[in-house]
Amino acid sequence: MSGAPGGRRPTFPGLPGERVLEEAAGARQRRGSGGGSVPGTLLCTDRRLAFLPGQAAGSRGLLRSEDEVALPCIHKLVAASSFSKPKVLTAASTLKFIPEELAVFCRDFRMLHFYFPEDGLAPQAFRVANAIARAREAAAWLGDTAQGHAGWVLPPEEEEEEEDEEEEEGLSTTLLFESLWDWEKELQRLGAAGWRVSAVNERFDMAPSLPQYLWVPSGLLDHDLKRTFAHFQERRVPRLCWHHPGGGDLLRAAGFQPASEPGSEDVRCLETLLLGGRGPCVLADAAELPTLADIQLAHLRLRALCLPGAVAEEKWLSALEGTRWLEHVRTCLRKAVEVVSLLAGKRCSVVLQEPSDRDLNCLLASLVQLLGDPHARSLPGFQSLVQREWVAAGHPFPHRLGLLRRDSPREEAPVFLLFLDCTWQLLWQFPADFGFTEAFLLALHDSSFSPYFSTFRFSCQRQRRHSSTSQLPSQTYRPVGGWQDPVGRRRGPGACAFPPVWAWGRRYTRQQQQQFRNPAGPPGPAQPLAPGTQRGRLPPSLSGLAEELELLQDRLHAWNTRRPH
Repeated sequence: MSGAPGGRRPTFPGLPGERVLEEAAGARQRRGSGGGSVPGTLLCTDRRLAFLPGQAAGSRGLLRSEDEVALPCIHKLVAASSFSKPKVLTAASTLKFIPEELAVFCRDFRMLHFYFPEDGLAPQAFRVANAIARAREAAAWLGDTAQGHAGWVLPPEEEEEEEDEEEEEGLSTTLLFESLWDWEKELQRLGAAGWRVSAVNERFDMAPSLPQYLWVPSGLLDHDLKRTFAHFQERRVPRLCWHHPGGGDLLRAAGFQPASEPGSEDVRCLETLLLGGRGPCVLADAAELPTLADIQLAHLRLRALCLPGAVAEEKWLSALEGTRWLEHVRTCLRKAVEVVSLLAGKRCSVVLQEPSDRDLNCLLASLVQLLGDPHARSLPGFQSLVQREWVAAGHPFPHRLGLLRRDSPREEAPVFLLFLDCTWQLLWQFPADFGFTEAFLLALHDSSFSPYFSTFRFSCQRQRRHSSTSQLPSQTYRPVGGWQDPVGRRRGPGACAFPPVWAWGRRYTRQQQQQFRNPAGPPGPAQPLAPGTQRGRLPPSLSGLAEELELLQDRLHAWNTRRPH
């Protein structure tokens, strides 16, 4: 490709298989609201839109750069000219003027603004604008297919670089729940007597969207469990997701199949084994929570509100309240408080039931554990929580974040981003009870839109396994020891072509990663408490927390601006 007039652009550090489609050397990117700009080269590849500042040398594939955005993350592309009205560009649109400016609206709340000085850039500006529009709609978000993913793989030399010891420790203490050992270790940490790890879904033939391993009662044989899958939607049977020490058990399940009979012998047998001898049981469905459509509408309003000049400053708070986003945050936190009160105070078992068991159950189960388990409020514990209740449990990230092809059914609803905001509200009210910071939550929010990591790339564990380039052989069963991995105790993160997002060194510097940890938080790794002991300030203050939630709409501090990492 040609360089800038009178010079050459920095070498583009593309990923293996990545192709540069068009470029505009000499373009400028606007920075901040003061009217300043930076010269450089605007590139469109078959994977992303990238801006290389003219004075910057190439760096590790731009994965750490704020000046690049994956094509599926582009929400809207607008071209503008002094002689024409702004035009929203799509693959089918015809650009009839030479663009002087390009505005890129991203799904992660960013807005990138480029303009092209009048010094011979007209042909390049025209070509790069059309290339972005076409490439954006042609680029497949490969979360629902195992084909053609090799072009996204990170370079081997990056994987072999030395990483910060702190990062290595953080990744190694995060359970990915991709092996039997991870499930066994977490069950032991919870101290859930009477439960075992079942490999009934090891081949994903019983329930494709469920993880390979499930926590089921010790007295429930796999043969009997298999008879119950057909009674639940998407075959997602009830199973344990958390045990409250000294309290009740938290279970989650999908709704019954329309043709199923809840009173059938198979279901009665399952209920008896799940709930027998564990005290009273309460069914908590998702009817009180916002629907997916409610969440999506509120998020669209919120994103529009955060654009420059969307509303007068003096009306911003009332406009934020009008989005209903914080109302949904408050509703979810209230429901989580109710469930924790049942588990801890009344020692009931609670079953979370949602028709699909893949959206609001993920959110509610995570919030309940965040409130009731100190370990979930540590950084590795929170990462493990996301892995188990969202990634392994089959939350359809690509669909909910709107990162699939446009011809896919529109199922966008950022439930996970709602969970992150709920977590932020708790973090803001109880900072000393959390081992991570707002910077960590922002990094997690931004990384959810990145196609370079497996954590948010797939809709279930089965898809992730099928995309792996080097899978472990099948596990073997021994009379003593049960199911065992043939090599090592757990499957490493390198088994998939895409690393987990918890390898923060891919995207963030060591200094940035240090900002993820809360120095005012708990002094060490949180451990499960013995039955009857106090859990610290957060869970005992559930009534106080409920009162605090009443004031959430008066505390409008989040989501108005993106803070630099």
